[in-house]
Amino acid sequence: RAAAAPAGAPLKGQAPEATRVVVFGATGYIGRFVVKELAARGYAVVAVARPQSGIGGRQTLQDVQGQFPPGVEVVAADVTDADSLAREAFGAPADAAFCCLASRTGGKKDSWDVDYQASLNTFEAARAAGAKHFVLLSAICVQKPLLEFQKAKLKLEAAVEAAGDIRFSIVRPTAFFKSLGGQVESVKGGGPYVWFGDGELAACKPISEGDLAKYMADCLQEDALVDRVLPIGGPGEALSPKQQAGLLYDILGTEEAKRRTFPVPVALMDGIIGLLDLLSRAFPALEDAAEFGRIGKYYATESMLVYDPETGEYDADATPSYGTDTLEGFFRRVVEQGMEGQELGDQAVFGQK
Repeated sequence: RAAAAPAGAPLKGQAPEATRVVVFGATGYIGRFVVKELAARGYAVVAVARPQSGIGGRQTLQDVQGQFPPGVEVVAADVTDADSLAREAFGAPADAAFCCLASRTGGKKDSWDVDYQASLNTFEAARAAGAKHFVLLSAICVQKPLLEFQKAKLKLEAAVEAAGDIRFSIVRPTAFFKSLGGQVESVKGGGPYVWFGDGELAACKPISEGDLAKYMADCLQEDALVDRVLPIGGPGEALSPKQQAGLLYDILGTEEAKRRTFPVPVALMDGIIGLLDLLSRAFPALEDAAEFGRIGKYYATESMLVYDPETGEYDADATPSYGTDTLEGFFRRVVEQGMEGQELGDQAVFGQK
């Protein structure tokens, strides 16, 4: 183990234009906002992508370049190949690296290949290149790890924390606006708002992609955000699914008597997961289907807030807030403009694409 780096933000006070920052997962949901935010602050940004990236691999490097401001350098690298990372991503000295990689599906193999191994490869490449700061996008749900992707992310977090020769910031955001927006158009069209149980499960303080990108960029300059695991949510109070439904119906101007909801019994999900688990013993190809069912249940029943393992309770007051974008503002925008341009791709729920 190498000697520990000096305490505090190692790049604090360094001119952004003299600070080269490499961003992995640059074409992903959060990664592209991180690239734009860092570029807006004047950093010399290297956006790392696959030769064919984006949802379904439809984007060329030229397409990716067109998404970003002038001055952002776009390179193709294979995050599964250490030589490719050293040659393409760190061909020139870099001061910091951001890892925004995430498995597309949450399947077991995909989780360990991407959330752990590929992300670890970017970390090790950053260390080998002499980067001073590594900012990792994780997830608040890893604090109660019941799913394979959560276990993979936790193992990666442990490796980052244990290194000792590079400063780190591990950012654990709560729910994203877009993951809560998939029902807006359906409800606007007269469909019911779907929730699980009594509508009080799975409360969250959702954060916008823009605010999260700002917070992650702050990590380069704020001492308090260095060598920390950082749970972070958006502004305002935590909202349950029942409260989210009420907010949406208020925006739509729907009379109380005409507000439709559809509670789904949690036991129904348990039955489906149990059946898939049973079938996967005979048909291994169904193993991921059972995992997807567990993922669905987790997000339907567990709150995206700071979790106290001693009490077994989620704590909204202990969940930090950041930013200015509100869920109400997001809902209003989706009601007026739809979800165009806000694709989640393989990670979509409630029919959202």
